[in-house]
Amino acid sequence: MKELIKIKDVHKSFDHLEVLKGVSFEVNKNDVVCLIGASGSGKSTMLRCLNLLEVADSGEIIVDGQDILHTKDINAYRAKVGMVFQQFNLFNNMTVLKNCMLAQQKVLKRNAADAQEKALYFLKKVGMDSFAHANVNTLSGGQKQRVAIARALCMDPEILLFDEPTSALDPEMVGEVLDVMKSLAQEGLTMVIVTHEMSFAKDVSTKVVFMANGIIEEQGTPQQIFEHPTSERTKAFLARFNR
Repeated sequence: MKELIKIKDVHKSFDHLEVLKGVSFEVNKNDVVCLIGASGSGKSTMLRCLNLLEVADSGEIIVDGQDILHTKDINAYRAKVGMVFQQFNLFNNMTVLKNCMLAQQKVLKRNAADAQEKALYFLKKVGMDSFAHANVNTLSGGQKQRVAIARALCMDPEILLFDEPTSALDPEMVGEVLDVMKSLAQEGLTMVIVTHEMSFAKDVSTKVVFMANGIIEEQGTPQQIFEHPTSERTKAFLARFNR
């Protein structure tokens, strides 16, 4: 198994609030790692540190052999690491197609024809190709999130990060987004996912990391975490889900 990400003793504070208190875990190529835990446990902050949207105060984040906390070219790094946000972060004044072409042209310097071909390919993959020329603000939340996933895939990322991708969606739209993510997992895309969808984490992940109060309380396979948790905190958290 090729190790793609190594996170070692990462700390992060905002003013006097210590949010990450020495977080360490690894992600291998083709892994689907789900970060779970109560709100405020540090999951999203850890994910944002991975994408350099936040900069860790100390520790190491090694991605594909590169120490990203000392990288000289953030944009080149971010091109390899896709991010799908809770609130979609699409350009509402553009069509679906233009949303998927823009970063390819600006960051990867693809010409318009190649960018469009790639965009249509991934829009089809997420079931949104028939909306290519629709304006983004006419779409439902689930459709917007599928476009956001297609946009991230257009950059040919080595790793895709998801920050609670279903939490802003109406319940009936959650399934359509999770189905897209399941198919990406089956294709072997390396993913790190912050999620409250426990059944998804149990079914799809290769590794589950349970965070509480800025530390990793427990990590292991879905079977270990969901069926044989050792920490009392993990047991208490999962008891709510199992009810």
